[in-house]
Amino acid sequence: MRGMGRIFERGRIWWIAYCHRGKEIRESSRSEKENDARRLLKKRIGEIESRRFVGPQEERVSFEQLADGYLRDYDLRRLRSKDTAKLRVKHLASFFSRERAVDIAAERVRAYQAFRLDEGAGPATVNREVAALRRMFSIAVKLGQVSVSPAFPETLEEPPARQGFFEHAEYIALRKHLPPYYQDVLDFDYYSGWRKSEITRLTWAEVDLDGNVIRLNPGRSKNKKGRVLPLVGPLLEVIKRRAQHRRIDTTLVFHYANGKAIGDWRKSWKKACRLAGLPGKLLHDCRRTTARNLVRAGVPERVAMEITGHKTRSVFDRYNIVSEKDLADATRKLTEHLSEQPTEPKVIPLAEAIGEDRSFRTVFGQSADTGTPKLAQVVDSNGGADETRTRDLRRDRPAF
Repeated sequence: MRGMGRIFERGRIWWIAYCHRGKEIRESSRSEKENDARRLLKKRIGEIESRRFVGPQEERVSFEQLADGYLRDYDLRRLRSKDTAKLRVKHLASFFSRERAVDIAAERVRAYQAFRLDEGAGPATVNREVAALRRMFSIAVKLGQVSVSPAFPETLEEPPARQGFFEHAEYIALRKHLPPYYQDVLDFDYYSGWRKSEITRLTWAEVDLDGNVIRLNPGRSKNKKGRVLPLVGPLLEVIKRRAQHRRIDTTLVFHYANGKAIGDWRKSWKKACRLAGLPGKLLHDCRRTTARNLVRAGVPERVAMEITGHKTRSVFDRYNIVSEKDLADATRKLTEHLSEQPTEPKVIPLAEAIGEDRSFRTVFGQSADTGTPKLAQVVDSNGGADETRTRDLRRDRPAF
Protein backbone atom coordinates (compact mmCIF):
# COMPACT_ATOMS: atom_id res chain seq x y z
CA MET A 1 0.00 0.00 0.00
CA ARG A 2 2.69 2.39 -1.09
CA GLY A 3 1.78 6.01 -0.48
CA MET A 4 -1.28 4.95 1.44
CA GLY A 5 0.34 3.84 4.66
CA ARG A 6 1.76 0.52 5.69
CA ILE A 7 1.21 -2.37 8.05
CA PHE A 8 3.82 -4.15 10.10
CA GLU A 9 4.03 -6.72 12.86
CA ARG A 10 5.26 -6.20 16.40
CA GLY A 11 5.46 -9.50 18.16
CA ARG A 12 2.16 -11.15 17.41
CA ILE A 13 0.17 -7.88 17.00
CA TRP A 14 -0.26 -6.11 13.68
CA TRP A 15 0.24 -2.33 13.55
CA ILE A 16 -0.55 0.30 10.94
CA ALA A 17 1.29 3.50 10.01
CA TYR A 18 -0.04 6.44 7.98
CA CYS A 19 0.66 10.14 7.54
CA HIS A 20 -1.54 13.01 8.64
CA ARG A 21 -0.48 16.64 8.22
CA GLY A 22 3.07 15.62 7.50
CA LYS A 23 3.43 13.46 10.58
CA GLU A 24 3.54 9.67 10.67
CA ILE A 25 1.06 8.11 13.06
CA ARG A 26 1.46 4.54 14.27
CA GLU A 27 -1.48 2.70 15.70
CA SER A 28 -2.02 -0.80 17.00
CA SER A 29 -4.79 -2.86 15.43
CA ARG A 30 -4.98 -4.87 18.67
CA SER A 31 -5.29 -7.96 16.53
CA GLU A 32 -3.08 -10.85 15.47
CA LYS A 33 -4.75 -10.96 12.07
CA GLU A 34 -3.25 -9.06 9.13
CA ASN A 35 -6.66 -8.48 7.55
CA ASP A 36 -7.85 -6.62 10.67
CA ALA A 37 -4.86 -4.29 10.33
CA ARG A 38 -5.59 -3.71 6.64
CA ARG A 39 -9.24 -2.84 7.38
CA LEU A 40 -8.20 -0.39 10.11
CA LEU A 41 -5.66 1.25 7.80
CA LYS A 42 -8.27 1.60 5.07
CA LYS A 43 -10.66 3.19 7.59
CA ARG A 44 -8.06 5.72 8.72
CA ILE A 45 -7.14 6.68 5.16
CA GLY A 46 -10.83 7.20 4.37
CA GLU A 47 -11.26 9.41 7.43
CA ILE A 48 -8.27 11.52 6.40
CA GLU A 49 -9.55 11.96 2.85
CA SER A 50 -13.05 12.89 4.04
CA ARG A 51 -11.62 15.22 6.71
CA ARG A 52 -13.26 13.22 9.47
CA PHE A 53 -10.02 11.91 10.90
CA VAL A 54 -9.77 11.88 14.67
CA GLY A 55 -6.73 9.82 15.52
CA PRO A 56 -6.00 7.33 18.28
CA GLN A 57 -4.91 9.87 20.89
CA GLU A 58 -7.91 12.10 20.31
CA GLU A 59 -10.22 9.10 20.59
CA ARG A 60 -8.94 8.56 24.14
CA VAL A 61 -9.78 12.08 25.33
CA SER A 62 -12.63 11.88 27.83
CA PHE A 63 -15.13 14.36 29.19
CA GLU A 64 -13.22 14.38 32.48
CA GLN A 65 -10.12 15.64 30.69
CA LEU A 66 -12.15 18.39 29.04
CA ALA A 67 -13.55 19.42 32.43
CA ASP A 68 -10.09 19.44 34.04
CA GLY A 69 -8.78 21.77 31.35
CA TYR A 70 -11.79 24.03 31.80
CA LEU A 71 -11.29 24.40 35.56
CA ARG A 72 -7.51 24.84 35.20
CA ASP A 73 -8.23 27.73 32.85
CA TYR A 74 -10.22 29.38 35.66
CA ASP A 75 -7.22 28.98 37.98
CA LEU A 76 -4.71 30.34 35.47
CA ARG A 77 -6.87 33.36 34.62
CA ARG A 78 -7.82 33.83 38.29
CA LEU A 79 -11.48 34.12 37.52
CA ARG A 80 -13.65 34.70 40.57
CA SER A 81 -16.61 32.62 39.42
CA LYS A 82 -14.92 29.23 39.76
CA ASP A 83 -17.58 28.01 42.20
CA THR A 84 -20.20 28.58 39.52
CA ALA A 85 -17.99 26.79 36.98
CA LYS A 86 -17.67 23.79 39.32
CA LEU A 87 -21.43 23.59 39.68
CA ARG A 88 -21.86 23.58 35.90
CA VAL A 89 -19.24 20.86 35.53
CA LYS A 90 -21.09 18.80 38.14
CA HIS A 91 -24.33 18.94 36.17
CA LEU A 92 -22.55 18.16 32.89
CA ALA A 93 -20.73 15.22 34.48
CA SER A 94 -24.02 13.70 35.61
CA PHE A 95 -24.81 13.16 31.92
CA PHE A 96 -21.47 12.97 30.05
CA SER A 97 -19.37 11.15 32.67
CA ARG A 98 -16.84 8.70 31.13
CA GLU A 99 -17.89 9.58 27.59
CA ARG A 100 -15.26 10.13 24.92
CA ALA A 101 -14.98 13.64 23.60
CA VAL A 102 -15.43 12.35 20.02
CA ASP A 103 -18.83 10.94 20.99
CA ILE A 104 -20.16 14.28 22.23
CA ALA A 105 -21.93 15.71 19.20
CA ALA A 106 -24.95 17.94 18.58
CA GLU A 107 -27.35 15.06 19.11
CA ARG A 108 -25.89 14.27 22.54
CA VAL A 109 -25.94 17.94 23.53
CA ARG A 110 -29.58 18.21 22.51
CA ALA A 111 -30.31 15.16 24.66
CA TYR A 112 -28.56 16.87 27.57
CA GLN A 113 -30.74 19.94 27.15
CA ALA A 114 -33.87 17.81 27.37
CA PHE A 115 -32.42 15.92 30.35
CA ARG A 116 -31.78 19.09 32.33
CA LEU A 117 -35.16 20.60 31.50
CA ASP A 118 -36.81 17.43 32.77
CA GLU A 119 -34.85 17.88 36.00
CA GLY A 120 -36.43 21.30 36.43
CA ALA A 121 -33.55 23.51 35.31
CA GLY A 122 -34.50 26.73 33.53
CA PRO A 123 -33.58 27.42 29.88
CA ALA A 124 -31.08 30.11 30.91
CA THR A 125 -29.33 27.70 33.28
CA VAL A 126 -29.13 25.00 30.59
CA ASN A 127 -27.74 27.50 28.08
CA ARG A 128 -24.96 28.51 30.49
CA GLU A 129 -24.05 24.87 31.08
CA VAL A 130 -23.91 24.12 27.36
CA ALA A 131 -21.79 27.26 26.91
CA ALA A 132 -19.39 25.80 29.50
CA LEU A 133 -19.19 22.58 27.48
CA ARG A 134 -18.47 24.60 24.34
CA ARG A 135 -15.71 26.40 26.23
CA MET A 136 -14.24 23.03 27.26
CA PHE A 137 -13.88 22.02 23.61
CA SER A 138 -12.45 25.42 22.68
CA ILE A 139 -9.73 25.01 25.30
CA ALA A 140 -9.06 21.41 24.22
CA VAL A 141 -8.60 22.50 20.60
CA LYS A 142 -6.07 25.15 21.64
CA LEU A 143 -4.18 22.57 23.72
CA GLY A 144 -4.14 20.08 20.84
CA GLN A 145 -6.22 17.49 22.69
CA VAL A 146 -8.87 17.48 19.95
CA SER A 147 -8.66 18.72 16.40
CA VAL A 148 -12.07 20.35 16.07
CA SER A 149 -14.98 21.37 18.25
CA PRO A 150 -18.28 19.65 17.46
CA ALA A 151 -21.30 21.53 16.14
CA PHE A 152 -23.62 22.65 18.92
CA PRO A 153 -27.41 22.92 18.63
CA GLU A 154 -29.21 26.22 18.92
CA THR A 155 -29.61 27.66 22.38
CA LEU A 156 -32.90 27.38 24.17
CA GLU A 157 -35.23 30.36 24.14
CA GLU A 158 -34.90 32.17 27.43
CA PRO A 159 -37.66 34.06 29.22
CA PRO A 160 -37.32 37.85 29.52
CA ALA A 161 -34.87 39.17 32.10
CA ARG A 162 -36.25 39.04 35.63
CA GLN A 163 -38.01 42.25 36.64
CA GLY A 164 -38.33 41.76 40.38
CA PHE A 165 -37.89 44.71 42.74
CA PHE A 166 -38.97 45.89 46.16
CA GLU A 167 -41.40 48.60 47.04
CA HIS A 168 -40.31 50.31 50.24
CA ALA A 169 -43.16 48.81 52.30
CA GLU A 170 -42.23 45.33 51.06
CA TYR A 171 -38.62 45.81 52.11
CA ILE A 172 -39.73 46.84 55.63
CA ALA A 173 -42.12 43.88 55.90
CA LEU A 174 -39.48 41.37 54.84
CA ARG A 175 -36.82 42.83 57.11
CA LYS A 176 -38.90 42.09 60.23
CA HIS A 177 -38.67 38.34 59.64
CA LEU A 178 -34.87 38.10 59.23
CA PRO A 179 -32.23 37.60 61.94
CA PRO A 180 -30.16 40.72 62.80
CA TYR A 181 -27.08 39.69 60.80
CA TYR A 182 -29.22 39.09 57.71
CA GLN A 183 -31.09 42.35 58.30
CA ASP A 184 -27.81 44.24 58.03
CA VAL A 185 -27.00 42.57 54.70
CA LEU A 186 -30.48 43.41 53.41
CA ASP A 187 -30.24 47.03 54.59
CA PHE A 188 -26.85 47.52 52.97
CA ASP A 189 -28.00 45.97 49.70
CA TYR A 190 -31.26 47.94 49.60
CA TYR A 191 -29.48 51.30 49.94
CA SER A 192 -26.32 50.54 47.95
CA GLY A 193 -27.37 48.16 45.17
CA TRP A 194 -24.15 46.20 45.57
CA ARG A 195 -23.78 42.56 44.59
CA LYS A 196 -24.19 39.98 47.34
CA SER A 197 -20.57 38.80 47.20
CA GLU A 198 -19.33 42.40 47.39
CA ILE A 199 -21.31 42.82 50.62
CA THR A 200 -20.70 39.52 52.37
CA ARG A 201 -16.95 39.66 51.67
CA LEU A 202 -16.53 43.30 52.65
CA THR A 203 -13.57 43.75 55.03
CA TRP A 204 -12.81 46.44 57.58
CA ALA A 205 -9.73 47.37 55.57
CA GLU A 206 -12.09 48.75 52.91
CA VAL A 207 -14.11 50.80 55.42
CA ASP A 208 -12.98 54.30 56.40
CA LEU A 209 -14.98 55.10 59.52
CA ASP A 210 -13.28 58.46 60.00
CA GLY A 211 -14.11 59.59 56.48
CA ASN A 212 -17.47 57.77 56.39
CA VAL A 213 -16.68 56.08 53.09
CA ILE A 214 -16.13 52.58 51.71
CA ARG A 215 -13.52 51.95 49.01
CA LEU A 216 -14.20 48.67 47.28
CA ASN A 217 -11.08 46.75 46.32
CA PRO A 218 -10.92 46.39 42.50
CA GLY A 219 -9.91 42.75 42.95
CA ARG A 220 -13.30 41.97 44.50
CA SER A 221 -15.42 43.84 42.00
CA LYS A 222 -17.03 41.81 39.22
CA ASN A 223 -15.95 44.32 36.59
CA LYS A 224 -12.49 44.63 38.24
CA LYS A 225 -13.05 48.31 38.89
CA GLY A 226 -12.93 49.77 42.37
CA ARG A 227 -15.50 52.29 43.51
CA VAL A 228 -16.28 54.61 46.38
CA LEU A 229 -19.47 54.51 48.45
CA PRO A 230 -20.13 57.41 50.85
CA LEU A 231 -21.68 56.35 54.13
CA VAL A 232 -24.70 58.47 54.97
CA GLY A 233 -28.08 57.80 56.53
CA PRO A 234 -29.07 54.11 56.75
CA LEU A 235 -25.77 52.94 55.24
CA LEU A 236 -23.81 54.64 57.99
CA GLU A 237 -26.15 53.17 60.60
CA VAL A 238 -25.52 49.67 59.22
CA ILE A 239 -21.75 50.06 59.43
CA LYS A 240 -21.98 51.46 62.96
CA ARG A 241 -24.06 48.45 64.01
CA ARG A 242 -21.54 46.11 62.48
CA ALA A 243 -18.72 47.96 64.25
CA GLN A 244 -20.38 47.11 67.57
CA HIS A 245 -20.16 43.41 66.64
CA ARG A 246 -16.62 43.61 65.26
CA ARG A 247 -14.43 40.64 66.18
CA ILE A 248 -10.66 40.22 66.31
CA ASP A 249 -10.81 36.73 64.76
CA THR A 250 -12.23 37.93 61.43
CA THR A 251 -11.70 40.84 59.08
CA LEU A 252 -15.21 40.60 57.65
CA VAL A 253 -17.76 43.33 58.26
CA PHE A 254 -20.74 40.99 57.87
CA HIS A 255 -20.57 37.67 59.71
CA TYR A 256 -22.54 35.40 62.00
CA ALA A 257 -22.52 35.79 65.76
CA ASN A 258 -19.67 33.25 65.99
CA GLY A 259 -17.53 35.22 63.53
CA LYS A 260 -17.95 32.86 60.58
CA ALA A 261 -18.58 34.30 57.13
CA ILE A 262 -22.15 34.67 55.86
CA GLY A 263 -22.91 31.51 53.91
CA ASP A 264 -25.90 30.12 52.08
CA TRP A 265 -29.02 31.57 53.69
CA ARG A 266 -31.62 30.72 51.10
CA LYS A 267 -33.74 28.78 53.62
CA SER A 268 -33.91 31.74 55.99
CA TRP A 269 -34.63 34.06 53.08
CA LYS A 270 -37.47 31.92 51.69
CA LYS A 271 -39.00 31.59 55.14
CA ALA A 272 -38.91 35.36 55.67
CA CYS A 273 -40.46 35.94 52.23
CA ARG A 274 -43.24 33.50 53.02
CA LEU A 275 -43.99 35.10 56.37
CA ALA A 276 -44.00 38.57 54.80
CA GLY A 277 -46.33 37.42 52.02
CA LEU A 278 -43.66 38.03 49.37
CA PRO A 279 -42.90 34.62 47.81
CA GLY A 280 -40.37 34.55 45.00
CA LYS A 281 -38.42 37.64 46.03
CA LEU A 282 -34.63 37.55 45.65
CA LEU A 283 -31.91 39.50 47.43
CA HIS A 284 -30.69 40.52 43.99
CA ASP A 285 -33.99 42.36 43.52
CA CYS A 286 -32.52 45.00 45.84
CA ARG A 287 -29.94 45.78 43.17
CA ARG A 288 -32.63 46.43 40.58
CA THR A 289 -34.60 48.42 43.15
CA THR A 290 -31.67 50.67 44.00
CA ALA A 291 -31.01 51.46 40.34
CA ARG A 292 -34.66 52.39 39.87
CA ASN A 293 -34.90 54.40 43.09
CA LEU A 294 -31.75 56.40 42.31
CA VAL A 295 -33.20 57.47 38.96
CA ARG A 296 -36.56 58.24 40.56
CA ALA A 297 -34.81 60.42 43.13
CA GLY A 298 -33.29 62.51 40.33
CA VAL A 299 -29.74 61.19 40.63
CA PRO A 300 -27.87 61.47 37.29
CA GLU A 301 -27.59 58.06 35.67
CA ARG A 302 -23.80 58.26 35.43
CA VAL A 303 -23.57 58.81 39.19
CA ALA A 304 -26.12 56.04 39.86
CA MET A 305 -24.02 53.62 37.79
CA GLU A 306 -20.95 54.50 39.86
CA ILE A 307 -22.82 53.71 43.07
CA THR A 308 -24.26 50.38 41.94
CA GLY A 309 -21.16 49.34 39.99
CA HIS A 310 -22.78 48.94 36.57
CA LYS A 311 -20.11 49.11 33.90
CA THR A 312 -22.32 49.21 30.81
CA ARG A 313 -25.35 51.35 30.11
CA SER A 314 -27.31 48.46 28.62
CA VAL A 315 -27.27 46.47 31.85
CA PHE A 316 -28.16 49.53 33.92
CA ASP A 317 -31.11 50.28 31.61
CA ARG A 318 -32.30 46.71 32.09
CA TYR A 319 -32.20 47.18 35.86
CA ASN A 320 -33.92 50.58 35.77
CA ILE A 321 -37.29 48.88 35.47
CA VAL A 322 -40.70 50.47 35.22
CA SER A 323 -42.97 49.02 37.90
CA GLU A 324 -46.74 48.58 37.80
CA LYS A 325 -46.98 51.51 40.18
CA ASP A 326 -45.04 53.66 37.66
CA LEU A 327 -47.46 52.64 34.93
CA ALA A 328 -50.47 53.37 37.15
CA ASP A 329 -49.04 56.81 37.96
CA ALA A 330 -48.56 57.49 34.26
CA THR A 331 -52.19 56.52 33.53
CA ARG A 332 -53.41 58.70 36.39
CA LYS A 333 -51.45 61.71 35.11
CA LEU A 334 -52.89 61.20 31.64
CA THR A 335 -56.42 61.12 33.08
CA GLU A 336 -55.78 64.30 35.08
CA HIS A 337 -54.41 66.04 32.01
CA LEU A 338 -57.43 65.14 29.88
CA SER A 339 -59.85 66.21 32.63
CA GLU A 340 -58.36 69.73 32.49
CA GLN A 341 -59.00 70.10 28.76
CA PRO A 342 -62.05 72.18 27.53
CA THR A 343 -65.14 70.24 26.61
CA GLU A 344 -66.66 72.84 24.21
CA PRO A 345 -65.38 72.77 20.61
CA LYS A 346 -63.37 75.75 19.38
CA VAL A 347 -64.35 75.20 15.72
CA ILE A 348 -67.57 77.09 14.77
CA PRO A 349 -69.77 75.35 12.17
CA LEU A 350 -69.82 77.18 8.81
CA ALA A 351 -73.58 77.65 8.83
CA GLU A 352 -73.45 79.42 12.19
CA ALA A 353 -70.55 81.63 11.09
CA ILE A 354 -72.37 82.87 7.93
CA GLY A 355 -75.85 83.08 9.36
CA GLU A 356 -78.93 80.97 9.10
CA ASP A 357 -80.78 83.39 6.68
CA ARG A 358 -78.65 82.39 3.68
CA SER A 359 -77.78 78.95 2.36
CA PHE A 360 -74.90 78.53 0.06
CA ARG A 361 -73.80 75.97 -2.45
CA THR A 362 -70.73 75.92 -4.60
CA VAL A 363 -70.79 75.11 -8.28
CA PHE A 364 -67.58 73.73 -9.64
CA GLY A 365 -66.50 73.81 -13.22
CA GLN A 366 -63.55 72.31 -15.02
CA SER A 367 -60.86 73.85 -17.16
CA ALA A 368 -61.40 73.09 -20.80
CA ASP A 369 -57.76 72.32 -21.53
CA THR A 370 -56.66 70.39 -18.40
CA GLY A 371 -59.91 69.16 -16.89
CA THR A 372 -58.94 70.49 -13.46
CA PRO A 373 -61.38 72.39 -11.17
CA LYS A 374 -61.38 76.01 -12.26
CA LEU A 375 -64.61 77.94 -11.57
CA ALA A 376 -66.46 78.39 -8.30
CA GLN A 377 -69.83 80.20 -8.23
CA VAL A 378 -71.69 81.06 -5.07
CA VAL A 379 -75.49 81.06 -5.45
CA ASP A 380 -77.96 82.48 -2.93
CA SER A 381 -81.15 80.79 -1.76
CA ASN A 382 -83.27 82.64 -4.34
CA GLY A 383 -81.31 81.10 -7.17
CA GLY A 384 -79.65 84.36 -8.20
CA ALA A 385 -75.95 84.67 -8.69
CA ASP A 386 -74.74 86.74 -5.76
CA GLU A 387 -71.08 86.50 -6.44
CA THR A 388 -69.00 84.82 -9.05
CA ARG A 389 -65.25 84.52 -8.90
CA THR A 390 -62.69 82.35 -10.60
CA ARG A 391 -59.83 80.80 -8.70
CA ASP A 392 -57.45 77.96 -8.98
CA LEU A 393 -58.91 75.42 -6.59
CA ARG A 394 -55.64 73.51 -6.43
CA ARG A 395 -53.94 76.56 -4.95
CA ASP A 396 -56.79 78.22 -2.98
CA ARG A 397 -58.82 75.26 -1.86
CA PRO A 398 -60.54 75.78 1.51
CA ALA A 399 -59.34 73.48 4.27
CA PHE A 400 -62.01 71.51 6.10
